[in-house]
Amino acid sequence: MTDARDDAAVEHDPLDGDDRLPEYFGEAWQAVDGFRTLLMREGVLRGLIGPREVERLWARHLLNSAAAVQFLPDDGRIIDLGSGAGLPGIVVAAMRPRAEVVLLEPMERRTTWLTEVAAELSLANVTVLRGRAQDVEGEVVADVVTSRAVASMDKLYRWSGPLLRVGGDLVALKGERAQEEVDAAVKVGARSGFSPASVALAASLAGVEPTRVVRATRDGVARVR
Repeated sequence: MTDARDDAAVEHDPLDGDDRLPEYFGEAWQAVDGFRTLLMREGVLRGLIGPREVERLWARHLLNSAAAVQFLPDDGRIIDLGSGAGLPGIVVAAMRPRAEVVLLEPMERRTTWLTEVAAELSLANVTVLRGRAQDVEGEVVADVVTSRAVASMDKLYRWSGPLLRVGGDLVALKGERAQEEVDAAVKVGARSGFSPASVALAASLAGVEPTRVVRATRDGVARVR
């Protein structure tokens, strides 16, 4: 038997109405809050998030994405690889308005969603591209490639390397096993022309779990190990 309290709980996010949120997001607040509203209204219906994610959009998704923005430049081109629902890409675009943010996503229904969201939130710095990393090699070069819940580090090295200029960074949002992934992919990273990766804990609001961010720079030197 289903406990009715479970269904009610899905509707409530503990951070709703928290006065710290507008201050944290600053000038990006209106866009980020609008993005959350769109995810609440259509995210589950369109298969972008699970039903139980509605009650933790702030902590698990929006603040998780925002915490990594400190590792991104103020301008230049940022490619969000496998952008999906727009996490972190839409949040990045809102918080880095001077940067060109390319949302790269292979699924048509998701690119349709991303295009609608960018228009709804008036994010003029967003470009939505349908395809995989391999499809745009040689066409788009970025200063930073971001990624969240897309693939393991070995795949991210191979996919993002050709999209990054020399000196550009891969910034990957990862879970608790971030260091294990980095250690397991050392050889692939070296062969793909990346300097050794580091794992950082990026905080947002007190009481919210920090975001684990893997950062590696493409120095263009392929190393055989």
